[in-house]
Amino acid sequence: MSSATSGGPSLREISRDAVRTRITDVALGLFVERGFDQVTVEQIAAAAGMSARTFHRYFPAKEDVVVGEPARWGELVRDALADRPRDEPVWESLRSSFETLLAQAGRINGDEGAKLTMRVLGTTASLRARNLEKHLLWASMLTPLVADRLKGDDAALRAEIIVQSALACLDVALTTWANVDDGTTASELLERSFAALQPQV
Repeated sequence: MSSATSGGPSLREISRDAVRTRITDVALGLFVERGFDQVTVEQIAAAAGMSARTFHRYFPAKEDVVVGEPARWGELVRDALADRPRDEPVWESLRSSFETLLAQAGRINGDEGAKLTMRVLGTTASLRARNLEKHLLWASMLTPLVADRLKGDDAALRAEIIVQSALACLDVALTTWANVDDGTTASELLERSFAALQPQV
């Protein structure tokens, strides 16, 4: 189980997260200023006061600065879903699990950092592709849990449809939140997005 869902992070993990946050802040600033494709790993590393080799200890590729650690966050959502009451509607359980994700991400990145990340995420094909890979990974983690709670025929098929729809709701909510400045929270937009499909699922 990752530190995001255990009793608490170790000092080493706290230090690692602090360095990752520093790199992310510097990189996002450069991406906004120059454009994602125009910024190199070497430039990010230099601006953060480290070597490119050190950068790669924290992020395998430039895209990972924006996308983050898909497996870690996917495990957080999966574990939150597993902890939801089994008699709770699946759609509500998924929404609540994503709320856990938003709360944890907000504590680490802050609202402005998270908004900036979402804005950069949609700017290039390579980032959109990496985000799709993340969603496929999360779907593979969540779908078996949803299928296990469904009754009737085609449980696996229906579970995959429900999970993919939930991920779409999450994406729309976060993208909308990143591009509006009216005081609406990501959690409020997530709730609205899920409510839009509630009658269907």
